[in-house]
Amino acid sequence: MEKEILSSENIKVGITLGDINGIGPEIIIKALKDNRILSDITPVIYGSSKVISFYKKTLQIPEFSYQNCRTGAEIQNKKINIVNCWDEEVDVQPGVSNVTGGKYALQSLEAATADLADGKIDVLVTAPFSKDAMKSAGFDFPGHTEYLAKYSNVDEALMILASPFLRVALVTTHIPINEVSKALTKDAILSKIKVFENSLKRDFNLVGPKIAVFGLNPHAGENGKIGMEEKEQIIPAINEAKSEGILAYGPFAADGFFGSNAKNQFDGVLAMYHDQGLTAFKALSFEDGVNFSAGLPIVRTSPDHGTAFDIAGKNLASESSFRSAIYMAMDIYRNRKFVKQITENPLQIKTEIVRERREF
Repeated sequence: MEKEILSSENIKVGITLGDINGIGPEIIIKALKDNRILSDITPVIYGSSKVISFYKKTLQIPEFSYQNCRTGAEIQNKKINIVNCWDEEVDVQPGVSNVTGGKYALQSLEAATADLADGKIDVLVTAPFSKDAMKSAGFDFPGHTEYLAKYSNVDEALMILASPFLRVALVTTHIPINEVSKALTKDAILSKIKVFENSLKRDFNLVGPKIAVFGLNPHAGENGKIGMEEKEQIIPAINEAKSEGILAYGPFAADGFFGSNAKNQFDGVLAMYHDQGLTAFKALSFEDGVNFSAGLPIVRTSPDHGTAFDIAGKNLASESSFRSAIYMAMDIYRNRKFVKQITENPLQIKTEIVRERREF
């Protein structure tokens, strides 16, 4: 009954515009243009109505309507809201990566995260930005995940790519491949296993989740013949996780794992580096895949793709992954509230009763 009550709640979904020259504005408009989505959410787009108007005309979607806000305090429920983060006219150049795109993507992100911290919105869904353009605009983070971890005062977040049938998390994310091995300490791997298990329980509502842990080297090292990271770092981390009651297994070779039925026997997969996990994930789940930042006190999701400058402004971008990101953010938000409700004020067991039972 409590979960049914939560499911009827209208959730304020903050949406960043992303790079104004990429496909972000297009997929936002396409994902929200069917008003039936407003039965569950109140979308709040952080950006500029002028940019949205430009893409409405470019994409020939005149039926997309919204109401303008100057601040998050003016948000109206069950309407599409645009919080205007800037008033000036901007030269929108679809398909062009430049400092302008980075500048306004950063303004959008900063405004949305400020309102999230103030409780004006409930969850955050981010449209893609260009890391190069953002860096040129003064953004000093590898990506959204690292920025939000810093903003939330969390040492590190866990990137999870999720679809209805597959969840892949990463020990290392946006670092050069020649730095991966030295970053794979036992403690780092164990920490990610713990965060992953907690997220699978709290965010995805899974009981006793099973986690498959990958090796680093081909064939998971072949017992030390092709590298020692498995024996020295990964296996000890798995064993310690098991000793703490976590259902972690491995190490598995990534190619054989994804090429077999093994992927259907686990609730989550922990890969050692970016492409090891995400290449297969995107091949299997690109249309409905979602990037989720786990381990944070806030809920943030995004589509599993980038700015796609090559098709920006051409009405070719699919909104499927972005729509999935909206609904996953809603589900995780509700799951967290439900878990919090059912674990509040637990029944206290008196020590005298425990002692009597043991003596009996």
